[in-house]
Amino acid sequence: MMLLPPHSANHALARKRVRSRSAWRLCSALLGAVALGAVSGTALAEDTTVHGWNTTGNLIVADRFADEQASGIARLPDGRIVLSFPTSAQRHKGPVLATWRPGQLAPFPGAKAQGKLISPLGMTVDGNGQLWLLDEGVRAGSKAKAKPALLHIDPTTNTIVRRYALTAPAVRADSHVNDVRIDLTHGSAGTAFISDTSQTTHPALIVVDLASGQARRILADTVSVSPVPGFVMEADGRLGRFDADHPTVPQGGVDGVALSTDSTRLYWSPLSSRRLYSAPTAVLADSAASDATLEGAVKDEGEVGIMDGMATAPDGSLYMTDIERHAIVRRAPDGTLSLVAQDARLIAPDSMAFDGNSILLTVGQWARLPAFHNGKDMQERPYILVRITPPAPEAQ
Repeated sequence: MMLLPPHSANHALARKRVRSRSAWRLCSALLGAVALGAVSGTALAEDTTVHGWNTTGNLIVADRFADEQASGIARLPDGRIVLSFPTSAQRHKGPVLATWRPGQLAPFPGAKAQGKLISPLGMTVDGNGQLWLLDEGVRAGSKAKAKPALLHIDPTTNTIVRRYALTAPAVRADSHVNDVRIDLTHGSAGTAFISDTSQTTHPALIVVDLASGQARRILADTVSVSPVPGFVMEADGRLGRFDADHPTVPQGGVDGVALSTDSTRLYWSPLSSRRLYSAPTAVLADSAASDATLEGAVKDEGEVGIMDGMATAPDGSLYMTDIERHAIVRRAPDGTLSLVAQDARLIAPDSMAFDGNSILLTVGQWARLPAFHNGKDMQERPYILVRITPPAPEAQ
């Protein structure tokens, strides 16, 4: 390229001629390439691709369900796997809470107890081996007022020990209780942390003192629990923007929650967001903490992905579902992210439970519900439960 002095009288004319010659040469090159067949839409064997996008190869279908779509999952100390089958979006035959073995569902904690459950969703096993279950308290098509509750179930006796009714002001008319974790280090009987995703635009965390049953609503409508305004996500191959009045994909506020291995921190992430947040459980469990203190204790842990479920591994890492990547992602204690599994069958990866050296994962089809398709059911049966063998940490 010829350089000209900035103030040369011929500078503008020369620059114009250079542009004209360059444009002519570019057009000639493109025409020649087309004539030679070098520019083509045909895929060639040597074209590069996103390697391994379809599947990481470490996932198998553990079971299929013709009618029931599993959501919550927990592994009991004796090895039994418990699945929840919520009814808030659609009703189904069979139990709403069951122990699972391949090809078999058995009502849990028993057949009679099914009548005491409405729409079980998120669940967890505490440090004493006790099961804690959230019940949304509403069935699809029912006009009855929702009766959300937290249930304590003893797996050793297969009995419901206590039902904690969640009422105002801890919950609102538009609440959607979603997931729960139990911290046994605060409160004489422990503390429950519950995510209220909200059916509209009023998400929050709910804190329950398990001794008294007193429930408090905290961080309501603050940034860390709320959908990101104008948020766009991909779900099941469709793009949708957050719209409180006319949703086109699953959306909402705080969804997945998890505790650190020592229960000193609670982690959470809004569904319509890609950010992870945390706060000390000592502050969250303190009924005397002011709103300003609570909000000031929240830490932005950075971007992760669009998360539904989250589980804490024994090594302190967080395993998170990623709806857009149709994947499971691991967040190491130092914050490093890595891909655990990715598969086209993970339409809406939901909840996880560690089972020996593998992970059991429920898979939803929430983006295919009639609510997002002008009343048309786009779900494809059967629903699946999958088992994942994670790669070694150093390979992730």
